[in-house]
Amino acid sequence: QVQLVESGGGLVQAGDSLRLSCVYSGREFRFRTMAWFRQGPGKEREFVAVLPESGAATYAPSVKGRFIISRDFAENTVYLQMNSLKIQDTDVYYCAARNGRLALTQDLYEVWGRGTQVTVSS
Repeated sequence: QVQLVESGGGLVQAGDSLRLSCVYSGREFRFRTMAWFRQGPGKEREFVAVLPESGAATYAPSVKGRFIISRDFAENTVYLQMNSLKIQDTDVYYCAARNGRLALTQDLYEVWGRGTQVTVSS
């Protein structure tokens, strides 16, 4: 069974940094595209960052220049380095994977993790 497991969330102050990790298992072949989404209470899940197997990453305008998505193929892990965190970054962050090419729409992703909470205080 394919699984994505996120970790690294927590409570930090505005301006701090966090690094989220997402480990995937249960699959012989790696996913072509990995992404991060986030969702807060009463809000729609929104795109944060995506990294295709080959090619450049794409970021949401709200995080561009502050967040960095990266991937370690040997460790089956994708990371989200979050710098200069803001209060509005407070959300549950989800890792997602798909077999196809880069996509920004959550409906196109086939596998999801359960999420990790990030809370940024003032």
